[in-house]
Amino acid sequence: MQCKRTYIFLLGLILLSSFAFVQDNEATNPVQLLSTQIEYEVGNAVILKFTASEDEKPLLYCSNSYGSTLVTAIVKDNAFQYEIPQNITKKMGVVNWKLLKGNKSISGQFYMNSKAEVATMETYIGPPSIEAGETDYTMLVVIPTDSLDNPVPTNTKVNAKFQFLASEENNAIFTKNLITYRNIYSKRESGRMLVSSESLGVNSKEFTIHVWAAIPTDFTISAKRPHNYADGNQITTFSTSVLKDKQDNVVSDGTFVTFYITNANGNILKTTGTTIEGVAHSKIIHPDFKDNWSIKAYVDGMAASNTITLKYQSVLDDFKVAFTNKNREILVGPLQSFMEQMIPDGLHVKLLIYKDNTLVDTITKTSFNGYATFFLKPAVYESDTYNFRIETAGINKTFKNKKLW
Repeated sequence: MQCKRTYIFLLGLILLSSFAFVQDNEATNPVQLLSTQIEYEVGNAVILKFTASEDEKPLLYCSNSYGSTLVTAIVKDNAFQYEIPQNITKKMGVVNWKLLKGNKSISGQFYMNSKAEVATMETYIGPPSIEAGETDYTMLVVIPTDSLDNPVPTNTKVNAKFQFLASEENNAIFTKNLITYRNIYSKRESGRMLVSSESLGVNSKEFTIHVWAAIPTDFTISAKRPHNYADGNQITTFSTSVLKDKQDNVVSDGTFVTFYITNANGNILKTTGTTIEGVAHSKIIHPDFKDNWSIKAYVDGMAASNTITLKYQSVLDDFKVAFTNKNREILVGPLQSFMEQMIPDGLHVKLLIYKDNTLVDTITKTSFNGYATFFLKPAVYESDTYNFRIETAGINKTFKNKKLW
């Protein structure tokens, strides 16, 4: 019995020793990376090699900024070989890998570098219009890419080319953080700037930047009219001087100018115009009564003009009024202008009707062939005594105690 126990004890020691030897052998022979290269050019084949073991072949997990994948091993030359897929090797950047071998996984990374070539030029520029004066600017951004659409290596030279009026410039800039950029400042003059770029023999398309005039400075205005009579018919034309900015550039066509007119009663009229070749024009009809105008123009929030004054003389000194047909038909005229000609059609004639010193109604007519006619209907104005006031061209006439029947 004692011999049997001794035999079992010795057999157990042998088995434990064998197990420990296997574990120690595995611990001393882990899978190791044989490849030493850690940088590759995009588009080239990438094969990672590891020491082979007798266990089943582990999978290699690969990941970059575009996605992840699992790669199976090929046993060749007593080594595990993993060929990285092209969808990973075509894109520049860091590739992380991990060999999935139970709890004894190993990991690492390698780098895919872009090709030292330029296939295309991604170019962006904006804003497309800037203000003259050497303070405003637009930004040129260029992204040279290789044939696999990867940005080229850092410090790749890009020539930024500018043409403006009679000058041409060529500035060298270098890629950094995948792009290159340059601020393009305006000149003192306005005009059109052409921009392009070139890198390693590849040229971008042409871009256009419009350099517009800056905000206008103060300006002057003038007025032109066929005569100075307040006939309510002719046209007065206001004009500005050539609007320019502080660099003496003519402002852009379409600059909005507002003319404010203050009359003798303090009322404000307004007319507007837009510039063409720096000059704005605006028109307004003459008043139909004697008046004095004060005119000042503005480019809102930017510039103002001088103030000019215009005087308009009355075209009428007097007019006749006839009451007929039981005083219900009132004929105003003839209305004669400054040369005793019939005043142009459209002059406003106003009739105010009072009863017991209370305004009952106001009727406005326009002249036709030098006359204005009012008819007071019996259904509206019953037979009674009324006071009448007639106003036209700034002249007033009052007729009291007129009886309608």
